[in-house]
Amino acid sequence: MITEKTYSVPFIYHTKSSRNTPIEADVPGSKSITNRALLLAALAEGTSRLEGVLFSDDSRHFLNCLRELGFETNIDEAGRRVSVRGLGGAAPLAEASLYVGSAGTAARFLTAWLGLSRGIYHMDASEQMRRRPMAPLLNALGELGCEVIPSIDGREGHFPFTLQAQGFHKNDISVNIDSSSQFLSALLIVSCLCGEDFTTRIEGTHGMSYIEMTVKMMEQFGVHIQRTGNRAFLTPAGQRYQPRDYQVEPDVSAACYFYAMSPLLGIPVRVRHVQFDSMQGDVQFVRILEQMGCHACDTPEGILVSPPPDGIFHGITADMSGCSDQAITLAAIAPFADSPTTINGIKHIRCQESDRIAAVCRELSKMGIRCEEREDGMTIHPGMPGPSLVKTYDDHRMAMGFSLTGLRSPGIVIADPGCCRKTFEDYFEVFQQIIDSVTK
Repeated sequence: MITEKTYSVPFIYHTKSSRNTPIEADVPGSKSITNRALLLAALAEGTSRLEGVLFSDDSRHFLNCLRELGFETNIDEAGRRVSVRGLGGAAPLAEASLYVGSAGTAARFLTAWLGLSRGIYHMDASEQMRRRPMAPLLNALGELGCEVIPSIDGREGHFPFTLQAQGFHKNDISVNIDSSSQFLSALLIVSCLCGEDFTTRIEGTHGMSYIEMTVKMMEQFGVHIQRTGNRAFLTPAGQRYQPRDYQVEPDVSAACYFYAMSPLLGIPVRVRHVQFDSMQGDVQFVRILEQMGCHACDTPEGILVSPPPDGIFHGITADMSGCSDQAITLAAIAPFADSPTTINGIKHIRCQESDRIAAVCRELSKMGIRCEEREDGMTIHPGMPGPSLVKTYDDHRMAMGFSLTGLRSPGIVIADPGCCRKTFEDYFEVFQQIIDSVTK
């Protein structure tokens, strides 16, 4: 794992690559799937065994919270395995103090579950997570019967707070997802614990790819929900999660950094075990690369992305509401396209680990790249980025995304590369191995 305070990205671009053999990469398990699977396992009745688990800051915080709640777990980091003995929706301890770090999934999923159980739970988070919104979920929990008590040193609608939970007091709720789809995912996952048919209605707009993942994983663990129009879900009563042996998919979000190397460096890239039938929305990023001039195909070993035949890739206009984690990735390679790139539908990423729209435009502008920032997106114009120390804002995706820029523009240095431990703690080691294989 990178421990240095900066990482100087090696400049390796050649005007035309003659490499025909694909660069092969492996990525860890999906953070989104890992943390959903951990909660579903805890809610099931019996022991679930999870394979291919991601071990990172976020998942370790989730696991530690489960242990603090009294769950029996068995953890094998080397083998990427975890077993969790669930208690059918009950928490072993009726009072606990939990720290979720900067893990948005842990923050939202555990809060929803514990807020609708029975007990007293003191919830806290990192300074970064304390700045991120929680009000839509906390307001919904209040309507459902939970007393949410802000801490003296906190702000209403943010961490830290105490949940005084008394179960479900009604069987329907509306939740606004403008700032995060995790609010809806969290309520959907715990809705089957109501004891009655439960209706969850959606307010606001947000890309629904993560909701589709949540619904599919609920079904994989034995709970089915029904859509009632475009803006509501019905969870029929009488369902409970079942324990199971579960394989976590590779992290498509992580894979996209390597796929982006294909047009950037003019090389074919394959990430092993990543397929187009993945339930992760970020697989859409591969289709965006196709719009830019790449070719992509599914192979038994994984999706293979090949660069444009003439080495030139195009600027495009893309709605990235369904794969917003890759907005930084696209922005980082956009200066090297042959025309401007416009990214739309990503207003909500202003409320993530950093204000990602502002951060991207600020860092590209420091490099001399012209950017136009909008409330829900940005436009990046072509140009050669100048040398720069990239501030990462304790945001793993800023560090990983801008590592790509330096491969084609000399003098790019990433500040605080260790922030990648949130989801991909050895990213820069893997990144360097890939670069070494390209240049040898």
